[in-house]
Parts: sequence; C-alpha cells; structure tokens
Amino acid sequence: MEKTNGGNLIQIKNLVATVNLNNGDTLVTVNKANMELKRGNSYAIVGKSGSGKTSLISIIGLLNHSYQGEFLYNGMSVSTLTDSQLSMLRASNIGFVFQNYSLIKHLRVWENIELPLLYSKKKMNTRQRKEAIRNLLQSVGLEGKENDYPSNLSGGEQQRVAIARALAVSPEAILCDEPTGALDKKTGKQIMDLLHQVVLKNGIMLLIVTHDLDIAKTCNTIFEMDGGRLQCVKYDS
Repeated sequence: MEKTNGGNLIQIKNLVATVNLNNGDTLVTVNKANMELKRGNSYAIVGKSGSGKTSLISIIGLLNHSYQGEFLYNGMSVSTLTDSQLSMLRASNIGFVFQNYSLIKHLRVWENIELPLLYSKKKMNTRQRKEAIRNLLQSVGLEGKENDYPSNLSGGEQQRVAIARALAVSPEAILCDEPTGALDKKTGKQIMDLLHQVVLKNGIMLLIVTHDLDIAKTCNTIFEMDGGRLQCVKYDS
C-alpha cells in the first residue's frame, strides 16, 4: 500500500476513557493511547473483542466526548468545541462505514446517499445533489442502481452504497468498523481495494477497526489494542 506524506489530521495524546459498571466498578476502555493520523494514509486497529477498539474509534469519530487527554483535529483542540460545533465537524468532515451497512431500508439508493448532503454545511441545490450522487455511484461502480432499495442489492453492493454515502460530503476522514465483516473474502477484498483507491485519489485519512489481519495488512500502519492499551505493530516507512 503506497503511503502519502500528508500532514496530521488527527492527533491524540495520553487518551484515557472509562465506563462505569453496574457493580460500581470503573473499567478503563482506552488506556493512555497515542496516535498520529495523517491525510492520505490508511490505518488499522486490531484486537480481541472487548479490547477497546470500538471505544477508541467512537472518540476519534467525535461520537463520544467522555475522555481525558488531548485530542487535536487539524491542530485544534476538540475540547474547546461546543456540542453543536462537534456535530457540524463530524457531519461535514467524517464519513462512517459499518459492518451492517446501516442503510435505511425504505429509502432507495440515491436517497440513502443524499442524506448526508441534506445535513452538511456544504449547501447544494437539488440539481447539484443529483449530479453529486451520479458521480458517487459511478465512483463505486453502481451506475444504474440509484432507484434500487437496499433489499434488492447484494452485501457487497450495499457496502458500496455505504461507501458512496460516506464520501458524499467530501470528508477528510473515513472511519470503518469491521467494513468487510459481513462479506465473503473476495467481496471484502474488492471493498478494501475501493477504499484504498479513494484514499489515494482524494487524500483522505482511512481508519479501520477489524478482526481480519489480512485486511489490516493492506493498511500503511497497524495498531493493536489489548486491555485498552494501544501499540503500533507495523508501519510502512
């Protein structure tokens, strides 16, 4: 996987996150994590279930604000932002891809892709949105599928729609939680090839949580989590 020398998009220092258990104990889910995530590069986080992967990616995706430590986005401390500013930053700059696709079943393909455009600060009129959706469908190889419903698509096609939706707002980062977990090996490889093409073409930062080491090895850098602790186990120089 080719690496691009982009500047830091996200930097976390000594990040700690905890959850309160029903018995009154406190569980540390992220324990003094440090990461530098650069534009145009791909990263994977691997580890067993319960190791803290999902907790960490939810913080990086600005979905969880309960943590200690430093979190810089484009050099700006996230802790200085209000909830509304965080929501706008997330909606306009971060795309998400999940294992179960998270498509809205009663909406057609083009309507699923349109959703983030309706809430983005990058305002578009109807004509501009239609053009953007047409280009996105072409970029993920789904021309002619715009009027289909998710139930009429294969798993790989649904994940391509999810990627198109994640790309709709021209994000700076795409965060993926087990993006190939529900797919067969061949289709999973096609999805990863597509994600890496997008990273190189658009200079996007890609971060993937995965149990599949073969998927992780396609990324520039691999981090491993164990008991909330994060360490880098592979880096392309």
